[in-house]
Amino acid sequence: MKINTTFSIVLAVLISLSSCNDVNKKELTKDIETRKKPNIVFILTDQWRGSALGYAGNPDVKTPHLDAFAKTSVNFTNAVSVTPVCTPHRAALLTGKFPTTTGMFLNDLYLPSEELCMAEILKEEGYNTAYWGKWHLDGHGRSTYIPKERRQGFDFWKALECSHNYTKMPYYDNENTELKHWGEYSPFAIVKDANQYLTKHANDENPFLAFISIATPHYPHNSAPKKYKDMYSPDALTLNPNVPEEFKERSRKELQGYYAHATATDEAIGKVIAKIKELNLSDNTIIVFTADHGEMMGAHGVKPFVKQLAWDESIRVPFLIKYPGIDKQKGAVINAPLTTPDILPSLLSLINIKIPDDIEGENLSELIKNPNPEFDRAALVMNVAPFGSNYNDSPYRAIKTKQYTYARTPKGPTMLFDNLRDPYQMHNLLGKSEFTELQNELDTKLNVALKKLGDDFKTREAYLKEWGYMLDEKKKAIPYWGFDEGKGVVKDLGKRRMDVQSPKKKIRYEKYDVDICFCSEFSFMYLCTASSAQYIGVLC
Repeated sequence: MKINTTFSIVLAVLISLSSCNDVNKKELTKDIETRKKPNIVFILTDQWRGSALGYAGNPDVKTPHLDAFAKTSVNFTNAVSVTPVCTPHRAALLTGKFPTTTGMFLNDLYLPSEELCMAEILKEEGYNTAYWGKWHLDGHGRSTYIPKERRQGFDFWKALECSHNYTKMPYYDNENTELKHWGEYSPFAIVKDANQYLTKHANDENPFLAFISIATPHYPHNSAPKKYKDMYSPDALTLNPNVPEEFKERSRKELQGYYAHATATDEAIGKVIAKIKELNLSDNTIIVFTADHGEMMGAHGVKPFVKQLAWDESIRVPFLIKYPGIDKQKGAVINAPLTTPDILPSLLSLINIKIPDDIEGENLSELIKNPNPEFDRAALVMNVAPFGSNYNDSPYRAIKTKQYTYARTPKGPTMLFDNLRDPYQMHNLLGKSEFTELQNELDTKLNVALKKLGDDFKTREAYLKEWGYMLDEKKKAIPYWGFDEGKGVVKDLGKRRMDVQSPKKKIRYEKYDVDICFCSEFSFMYLCTASSAQYIGVLC
């Protein structure tokens, strides 16, 4: 009898504890589900090559704030721009897709509103969204007002399509259609405004995405503030051994302003990071620092200002990421490459948001949370249609691993470099019998990457025709300069008016698959099938 009584008491206690445990689990699950998701502060700079930072080993440039930030972050030492030029990189960043898929492989194209972008995904999850600075995805001219429906999900807006006038940078303030100008050196002005936004929204119930797009250290370099230029004597600056004699004097002169912009921008970024700490947001904020592409600066006999090429100076960019819960990972290094479309799915995974099925980049969140310097992968880089000053260069597809760069043009392989033994890429290994097996292995990896995308690696002309693009005959670029500045209309160019050039989107029209086609001479829009074209209106 005593045993039965004791058993009953024990059983009752266990049932009670189990019930309490179930309640606690339910409460914990509910708390996790309702807990505020991390804020995201994404800092994108322009033309800042991966080697031009103190923490990257550069002996000259002064970047103390980013050097300190690198010690608290995960550092991707081999991050690359999927297409090292502004618009293609930015489109790939916001969509998580490759340029051959979106058609966004030239500067000054309009990213169609049909594309699902970073801010739109986060807005669906309750995020407030804000954008400052250079946009370069609107394709309606570089100073034209960008209405809300063309901002790809960003609500707060103090931005402009494109300008590099750092001492009098123009921008639009949300729904105000009048062009304004920042009142000081633009990196400082933009950061000051962004910090006001952070302060205002620090205690909101909803998280925020604050995208800070700073246009430096992109040329012109002579507009860097004197205080920072005075830090660098051109004669004392170190040049890499791959800069030939003919470019040394000019490269040192340009590096003075380039590094001055970098140091000033480092200071501005430091103010953002300090504000995040001041507002006690550090423990629940993801901070990313990166750039859209690099800068050749005379390397390999390529003049300063140029990018688009497959050399490291052009494709390799900085990428630091700090996230909530980072602990032993602070200061960790990842040598495996990251390419632009990988960024969006990795961010979404870090904040437990479902990755859309059509995103093509790889989710690297587990690698970010468990950094392994020995891990390797192949990251794809491409230039579908070199344009402008790069028009005479060949299109290419390339892969980068933690050790090698391998590139191919339509005529065949052009690059095979061992970046560990040859960090300045001065000894091309192509054609050397002892590296035949390695070349074949890398070529196979490149083919696998291209097959995954359905990229047949056609000629530039084939892609321009496929997507319906027309380059200016003289400048060999999308002719953005034909738009009036800041008025949202086009110039009267006589018989020829400016087109807004954008990837063709296949749509359903009655029973037929049709494309939107453009008559560039008169800017008429048609619905085109294989057998007919129906006029539907004037584009401009």
